[in-house]
Amino acid sequence: MDNVWFAMGLTVLAGMATGIGSVIAFATKRSNYRFLSVATGFSAGVMLYVSFVEILPKGTAPLVEVYGGYWGDWVAAGSFFAGILLIGVIDNLIPSAENPHSTHSERERRALRPPPEAQAAGVAASAIAASPPQGSPATDDHQHLMRTGLFTALAIAIHNFPEGLATFLAALDDPGLGVAIAVAVALHNIPEGISVSVPIFFASGDRTKAFAYSALSGLAEPVGAGVAYLALRLLVGGPSGVIPPQVMGILFGVVAGIMVYISVDELLPTSRAYGRGHDSLLGLVAGMAVMALSLLIM
Repeated sequence: MDNVWFAMGLTVLAGMATGIGSVIAFATKRSNYRFLSVATGFSAGVMLYVSFVEILPKGTAPLVEVYGGYWGDWVAAGSFFAGILLIGVIDNLIPSAENPHSTHSERERRALRPPPEAQAAGVAASAIAASPPQGSPATDDHQHLMRTGLFTALAIAIHNFPEGLATFLAALDDPGLGVAIAVAVALHNIPEGISVSVPIFFASGDRTKAFAYSALSGLAEPVGAGVAYLALRLLVGGPSGVIPPQVMGILFGVVAGIMVYISVDELLPTSRAYGRGHDSLLGLVAGMAVMALSLLIM
């Protein structure tokens, strides 16, 4: 029982690292749209790198061991695309009028950023768009930005369910391995927290609301760990309650697919919309480099 509480504690700490991302986000001015671009690009870089370099191979290994090299790779690939399909279906269930992924007009995107002449003059975006009249392009655009943050929070919460289960099970089986995985998960939860809180903060100016949504998306990890662990023990655990390695492999593949979808469909377009020059690319490469360094050090 002590191991169970230790594993759950690690999962909670890893999930709540999204709150650290919120604190980092609040350290910048609300008018700094270049930060929004770099931050969301950074988040995409972290998610893409960890998905392809760490999570997907970690899921493939037990599948190959159980099903052999040929079919194990097929099951891993199927799990990956199943994750993409899962979050894609959720995305498309949202009405297009309220879907932050739907294409917005140039007029809407322009309202989020100061015009080039204002940028050259050093005028803050908040001074240009402060207190816009209801129904104005700026108001509409802030509503879209709020929806982007809320949908990102939902998507991250969904993929945090199996991620929390993986952290929990690793710590339950091997506390040392659990700590290492929890640290890795926490590291990439920080930019996830940024990707949730920044759009909401930029749209509303409310730090408390932005932090709350960011923290709730992180709390999905311990909740998912507890619920999924109990369900898996009942459904596939057998008499001993041990979850088969191939099930964990499939879960890792699904997680990787969900994270890639979020990065490509949500974070990168947002980064490009609010950045200038190579801001989004710099954020993307920086996110990959930080995640690579953290994995190499551990």
